[in-house]
Amino acid sequence: MGILGGVDHERTGPGERHIVTLLTRAGCSLCARAAEQLLALRDEFGFDLVTTDVDAVAEAGDPTLRAQYGDLLPVVLLDGTQHSYWEVDEPQLRRDLAD
Repeated sequence: MGILGGVDHERTGPGERHIVTLLTRAGCSLCARAAEQLLALRDEFGFDLVTTDVDAVAEAGDPTLRAQYGDLLPVVLLDGTQHSYWEVDEPQLRRDLAD
């Protein structure tokens, strides 16, 4: 199940929009580059894009994301499942979004 910060990010049925989540942190240049790539792809594919700062979530009381993904940022989740890390795997993401 795609639970992220208490919010379900898993699609529930056919025809629903994909949800792409970018896990990031402030000051991360790779994260900024990934965000730009994902914004362009969002315009092309029409998915919902959610950006989550793992440090902000940890400061709010839930350190889970930072503990799990902190060394891999940026991390791209597709419908709540890890898709890529350190960079956007654009060719694979395009294939997965086209399905």
